[in-house]
Amino acid sequence: MKKVSLTNIHYLTTYIMLKKILTILLIAFIIAQFFNPQKNEYTSIPESDFILIEKPPQQISAILKESCYDCHSSNTRYPWHDRITPVNFWVNGHIEHGKGKLNFSEWKHYSAKKKAHKLEDVIEVLKNNEMPLSSYTFMHSAAKLTEDKSETLINWATITKIKYEITDLPQ
Repeated sequence: MKKVSLTNIHYLTTYIMLKKILTILLIAFIIAQFFNPQKNEYTSIPESDFILIEKPPQQISAILKESCYDCHSSNTRYPWHDRITPVNFWVNGHIEHGKGKLNFSEWKHYSAKKKAHKLEDVIEVLKNNEMPLSSYTFMHSAAKLTEDKSETLINWATITKIKYEITDLPQ
């Protein structure tokens, strides 16, 4: 008859306990897939959208759509990994935070003073290389701004900001 040691019993109980914990975590993960945040999508471009109102050159529009609009508008192009909970909640949090700072889809509703201020913020974060976030460009390499693209946006935003600063002057 084979003698069972306390060490073997300890390893066996640890293995069984670990297996139960992993099974519970797997079941919880599967159930979590049925709960998703609301998507940030629209079917048509709203009349209040920045690009429709400002009519920037095609190059500026393309840069904004590729590097900014996913988090700073009401229309996000969702990647494949956003279908996985909890990643989708993390992405949604970034989008809600981004739209809270600047929502290009609501541009028409901003006052001239607020538009000038938002453009000043855009210029500042671009000069400091704070946007787009590295966590975003990690999965969206095309959104990474080259020095030329960043400078192009900064120059265009500066001119547009001046337009709103002049508009906001007392008459």
